[in-house]
Amino acid sequence: MSQASWDDFRIAYQVAESGTLTKAGKVLNMNHATVLRHINRLEEALDTKLFIRHQRGYQLTDAGELVVKELPDIHKSFSRLENLMASAEKNISGNLRITTLSDFSPILNPALKAFRQAYPKLRIQIIATDDIIPLATGAAHVSLRAGAEPNEPDLIVKKLTAPDIFYFAADSYIQEYGLPKDESEFSQHLWALPSDDKRKIPFIKQVLDHIDEEQIIYQSNHFPDIHSAVIEGMAIGPIGVHHANKQDNLTQLDIEMDLSIEGLWFVYHKDLKNSARIQALYEFLDKSLN
Repeated sequence: MSQASWDDFRIAYQVAESGTLTKAGKVLNMNHATVLRHINRLEEALDTKLFIRHQRGYQLTDAGELVVKELPDIHKSFSRLENLMASAEKNISGNLRITTLSDFSPILNPALKAFRQAYPKLRIQIIATDDIIPLATGAAHVSLRAGAEPNEPDLIVKKLTAPDIFYFAADSYIQEYGLPKDESEFSQHLWALPSDDKRKIPFIKQVLDHIDEEQIIYQSNHFPDIHSAVIEGMAIGPIGVHHANKQDNLTQLDIEMDLSIEGLWFVYHKDLKNSARIQALYEFLDKSLN
């Protein structure tokens, strides 16, 4: 009989929270097979089935319900202990888990490369997701969030400079369609724009207010997809200046628009307020993103 570990319980709890192995794996940054191996080992060690497998996900048994009921307080205690120990460590080394929007990973990576060069004993793990991962669970040390300022209890929130974003068109698009001179000509052009909740961003909504849906010929919930479509000359669309500067075939629209992002926030749990790793990361990003 195999021996259950704390990781087995922690992963089982995440499966219960997420409902499927795939969703749990994304939060835990593990593949499907690894998550399943932990579940099987835990059930074997306990000699008890915790989940009923079906096509739509994993449903808890009575024993599984008991684990989910009792585990959160234990989980929080272990996470707090881990955070306190990390704060006590003054050497800038070890693992640093950062959760952020998938769209921001390309922006962060140049800064994180330089950060790693300054602190070579660090190992960085990115959890790229549009979901908010509760930091009290210990799944991540730092969360980089966009939008309204986070106000959850027990969090420390610091503002970072949001990346500059403008609308661009490729040379090939301009040769065929030209560029709009003002908002009244938006309806005469093709657009590549984000879908879903990202349509609420002010600089996206400003375009949507002046065009018909049929003129959006490319949509994605992932900004890097939009960037690629614009670079290929399919349509006009938003691109971060950091990314556009790497291309030699793009022209920026010379139209006054509200291109603001409500905020970019550096968030961590109060138990990590003395962590040398986190303070160093914030100071580095604060300088790099300005």
